[in-house]
Amino acid sequence: MTRFCLLPAFALALAAQDRTMFPPVRGTQQMIGAGNSMEVEAGYRMLEQGGNAVDAGVAATLAATVTEQDHIGLGGEAPILIKMKGKPVVAISGIGLAPAKATPDFYQHRKPEPWEDPKHFAPIPSAGPLAAITPGTLDGLLVALEKYGTMSFAQVAQPAIERAEAFPAPEIYTQILGQNASIVALWPSSKNFFLPTGAVPKPGEIVHMPDLARTLRQMAAVEKHARGDRAAKIRAIHDFFYKGDLAKRIVAGDQAAGGIFSESDLANFHAEIDQPRSTTYRGYTIYKPGFWTQGPVMIEALNILEGFDLKAMGHNSPRYLHTVLEAVKLAFADRDRYYGDPKFSKIPEETLLSKSYAARRRELIDPDHASLESRPGNLGASAPATGEHGPSGGKDTTCVDVVDKFGNAFSETPSGAWLPSVIAGDTGIPLSVRMESFVMTPGHANQLAPGKRPRVTLSPTLVTKDDQLYIAMSTPGGDNQDQAMLQVLLNMLDFGMTPQQAAEAPRFQTDAFYASFGFHEFLPGQVSLEGRIPLETAKKLQAMGHKVQLGGDWSNLSSPVVILVKDGVLNGAADPRRGRFIFGR
Repeated sequence: MTRFCLLPAFALALAAQDRTMFPPVRGTQQMIGAGNSMEVEAGYRMLEQGGNAVDAGVAATLAATVTEQDHIGLGGEAPILIKMKGKPVVAISGIGLAPAKATPDFYQHRKPEPWEDPKHFAPIPSAGPLAAITPGTLDGLLVALEKYGTMSFAQVAQPAIERAEAFPAPEIYTQILGQNASIVALWPSSKNFFLPTGAVPKPGEIVHMPDLARTLRQMAAVEKHARGDRAAKIRAIHDFFYKGDLAKRIVAGDQAAGGIFSESDLANFHAEIDQPRSTTYRGYTIYKPGFWTQGPVMIEALNILEGFDLKAMGHNSPRYLHTVLEAVKLAFADRDRYYGDPKFSKIPEETLLSKSYAARRRELIDPDHASLESRPGNLGASAPATGEHGPSGGKDTTCVDVVDKFGNAFSETPSGAWLPSVIAGDTGIPLSVRMESFVMTPGHANQLAPGKRPRVTLSPTLVTKDDQLYIAMSTPGGDNQDQAMLQVLLNMLDFGMTPQQAAEAPRFQTDAFYASFGFHEFLPGQVSLEGRIPLETAKKLQAMGHKVQLGGDWSNLSSPVVILVKDGVLNGAADPRRGRFIFGR
């Protein structure tokens, strides 16, 4: 006779509540999360060989520039946050610069690219050589490695070299390459690199990138033969990439494809160490990169939301979602009006990040009605944002987060040079398309100018409690990054969820801002809800004036990895919405 054990109803409910699609990952020593298992293996190999979080983060990123070229290439961008145990958090701006010939007049008078509508196209193209700023990722990694790492470039690049020689194609790589094959084929260097047989590889098929493998080996050889100490050897790689033979080949490849790089454009670039921006929220300190990214959006939103009892509203209740949405929209309005390269514009950051300013902004939230306007603060420091009607298209990135056994942390959002990308000659290096994040509005803080960094969406996150590391977190998702991570952070700090529960919980995504890509259009009141949010909640938000769109159960565009350090335990999360992966021990 079969016997059954009947669990009490509350036990069944608890089991359902605690269940996650991706199992929780925990450890007591070290942990790394990234965009796929090959990147995690590359970084974890460094940790096992005695390297620290920075060594592992650099290795994982280099592996990503090989295996995840659907989202990141070596010619792209990389903002980094680093916290060495007992030391303050630092930011590294691995963001390239607009070439000297990249003037607003040049782009206002350019001809349309073959894939663009000749009657209506954005001033700056979304792909191709004219979308490229100078490569920033490589030097951002070199600065991190030199100043805060312990290993040689040859050591951290070895996994990437192995992968460039042969790696099994991930599904998302083959999917995006297939979607963009016709554009890739327009540039002979890209066609030879991505489609050497003329066909898009199938998932799991071995991909070979011999040109990129050769370039990485050449950089390792430069380090080996350079004179001086470890730092001097790493700086020799910078000079080879930005001033030497490799720089000349990158520029020649760009110009052959129709680009406007000069050798001086590359020679004038060097990644910089910057002071991160921060705020406190309910006893925690949150660190973000500066106003050359959208990172301070999260700081502004948290300052506004600190004045509400979010827990009492109930997680993802209509009142909660409305309040967080309105705070996010106010913060994004300030981003759209005031953020840009601080070297070119005076940004009122003291005001934007202050608690008193947040209190004034908080008063603008109507508890019963959604705002349908962009409402930046009246600080008089930049021209108003403007946009056009037209599709911006999806842009994306990846993420790398590491905590090591020494108590150091690395958080990064590497991006750019994604498909469809121009490969610079025979270097195997794809060029960035980040130029399109500039705007053409005269007087705007983010207006295009030669030698200027575009204000990027890339936004890693570190959180401390009592000056001790608490959370490392980053995500892909373009404009969605900070609103997604904000929700994940609130899930942990206000509602006590584990990192995996917080990452998997259903989310909203508002588009009520000026998009960072394409036509920079503004979509007033628009918000997408994942299908796991009850229909009744969606109807109540609609009644408040939100323009609600219902998406799939797991349709949110962002997909973070999270590492939370508590009571000597590393608690990791990998969002199942995309191919995130995390491992530790």
